[in-house]
Amino acid sequence: MSTSQRPAVEGCRPEEATPVRLEAEALHSTAPDYLRELKEELTDERLVPARLVVEVCFDEDCSLSTQEEAQRVRDHIRAAAFLGAGTLTVSLDDVANEHKVRPALAACAERARRDGVVLEVDGPLSIEP
Repeated sequence: MSTSQRPAVEGCRPEEATPVRLEAEALHSTAPDYLRELKEELTDERLVPARLVVEVCFDEDCSLSTQEEAQRVRDHIRAAAFLGAGTLTVSLDDVANEHKVRPALAACAERARRDGVVLEVDGPLSIEP
């Protein structure tokens, strides 16, 4: 860590807020207007989104469906960043074609990194950090 970042970390003080895990299926939308309202509601309740969890399905060996699911992941990366959640957990059960899914998730992980979100994969597939 560079010395220019240390004063910010050292200057942190505890707040009386509760970190929470949000399930993506409970979100009505990933549109900014909805997320803004949700963030205000969470703040009013003294809740801080720490993690957003999205269930994805890569059970078709089809490039188009793989890209559609990857787009859903990118939408939730944006939502996590907007809400201030530090982690997006991608939960998956089955992967039809790892050779199609692994690079799609790796690209999503890079996007998440650029947006200040850590992407974790919970399932039968892992990606390189």
